[in-house]
Amino acid sequence: MKRLFGTDGIRGTAGLFPLDGDTVARIGEALVSSIPSSSGEPCILIGRDTRQSGPSIEDALARGVEAAGGRVHRGGVLTTPAVAGLTRTIGYDAGVVISASHNPYRDNGIKVFSREGFKLPDALESSIEARVLDGGDRKRARAAPSSGGGDRPLPQDAEPGDLRHRYVEALLASVDPGASYGDWRVVLDCAHGAACDLAPELFRRAGSEVIALHTEPDGTNINEACGALHPERLARVVRERSARLGLAFDGDADRCLAVDSSGRVLDGDYILYLAARRMKERNALPGDAVVGTVMSNLWLERALRSLGIALLRAPVGDKYVLEEMQRGGLVLGGEQSGHIIFLDRATTGDGLLTGLVLLDLLERTRLDLAAWAGSVRPCPQVLVNVQVRSRPPLESHPAIGPSIRDEKRRLGDRGRVLVRYSGTEPKARIMVEGESRDAVEACAERLRRVIEDAIGRTPS
Repeated sequence: MKRLFGTDGIRGTAGLFPLDGDTVARIGEALVSSIPSSSGEPCILIGRDTRQSGPSIEDALARGVEAAGGRVHRGGVLTTPAVAGLTRTIGYDAGVVISASHNPYRDNGIKVFSREGFKLPDALESSIEARVLDGGDRKRARAAPSSGGGDRPLPQDAEPGDLRHRYVEALLASVDPGASYGDWRVVLDCAHGAACDLAPELFRRAGSEVIALHTEPDGTNINEACGALHPERLARVVRERSARLGLAFDGDADRCLAVDSSGRVLDGDYILYLAARRMKERNALPGDAVVGTVMSNLWLERALRSLGIALLRAPVGDKYVLEEMQRGGLVLGGEQSGHIIFLDRATTGDGLLTGLVLLDLLERTRLDLAAWAGSVRPCPQVLVNVQVRSRPPLESHPAIGPSIRDEKRRLGDRGRVLVRYSGTEPKARIMVEGESRDAVEACAERLRRVIEDAIGRTPS
């Protein structure tokens, strides 16, 4: 059982454990002691989003890294995928992002990437947790040297502006050359986050006319009524300015939602379908399969199946999507939330890359996005949370298990039922999806009553 790390790094309220200064410094020390390095001086890139707590957490982390004999390169404000990509291409031993992604500004977090640009494996996270929480001599218990590094020189310290330039250049090189995006007016919602400078620069460099929203971070307004969680203003501006495309990022820009010219918000399922179809047409979809999650809408599964593409479902979380992709040798996966992973181009979900790939796809295929999206009929999907006082196994519970099985039989192949516990809160989450909204809502309500009666939290 993990004690610090979740599916997306270490999260918490800034200033409180585990994001208090002393604990963050210990995390820095433990990181140096745990990561393999081909030299005697591990070199770590640190980037952060625009939260007011970011600089102080960065200082504490750097203090711990340097106390343990490591080196720190400070990249300033960088997106999560920028840190992952730069860590891999420049040659850092690890990359760290100080961000809580889509959470409010009072929260923050620490995400760690390996030298290959991937999130750390569970065993390495456990090693760091043990060093932080259980003590021991963190400075002398150095990780074994990495194999294959040889005499790789340490990365030269680069100015933040140079790192941002390298990242934008890599994104531009990731799409096929020759396309012209000069006819595209694109509205970007940067969520007052890490994409504020990078996203407008990228799409202007690509040739588009750019209208940028929410690009004035003050340390407290990140994700506030804007970005991927709140695309309402973006949709309105797309319509008012007669733009052809809108793109909404979250605070660290690892996710992207799209808005078509009519102002319709398109989640990650839409983007995943378009990308899969295009890649299959180009014989660039290994295994004729993509990875979604248990939350991916039934319309996506059916639409992909009609193209001869299988949808594999992973648990919620881009980490699990990536694991399933690697297990099957696949290159495309994603979530409804807008985390889309193009594993042939990046090692993690990248909102800017996703937006650029979508723009390139639309330009090259001449697809009328609004007309196509208007023809899609997602299945009604109901989500219900139930506060619980205990967490017994659901399927084997004498009351809950039979009820779940009964509801699955009732829906048959016309819908899906998913009941699971939250990974972070004392809640049972019920998801019911089907062709009839009335049937879906009735099913969810029946399950809610059963779970509340069996293990619901007693009112105070």
